[in-house]
Amino acid sequence: MGFKPGLMIYSNFNEFFMEMISFVPFLFIIIGLFDVWVPKELLEKHIGKESGVKGIFIVILLAMLQAGPLYGAFPVAYILCKKGASVRNIFIYLGAFSSMKLPMLGIEIGYLGIKFTVARTLISLPLFILTGYFMEKIVGSDFKVEEVKA
Repeated sequence: MGFKPGLMIYSNFNEFFMEMISFVPFLFIIIGLFDVWVPKELLEKHIGKESGVKGIFIVILLAMLQAGPLYGAFPVAYILCKKGASVRNIFIYLGAFSSMKLPMLGIEIGYLGIKFTVARTLISLPLFILTGYFMEKIVGSDFKVEEVKA
């Protein structure tokens, strides 16, 4: 009816909805293939409870190589949890995904410079790792995600 904030909200909703419609189906196909093709034992070995520094490195690398919005990380985190990844590594993955994706780092370097990007990364990365250990202590290492039955 010509109400400017309403038109702006509608425009933003349309833009976000179209992004989701184009992104989510592809994401679920990839997640489904990952669930079927990657054995649970392999993930438990490399990013499970006993993985240590190697597991942290793997989840950070996985997060950096992905692209897409943050809501795309949660289905991946669910599959990682279902396949036996440690709580610590799941939270580290989510933190790294939120701010260390390579495409995002490239844009950040372009706008804010290499010094800022390196400083921010060197500050945020240890914080993600500490958060992962902290959440593992709070949530417990035996945390399991229950499947919802429809």
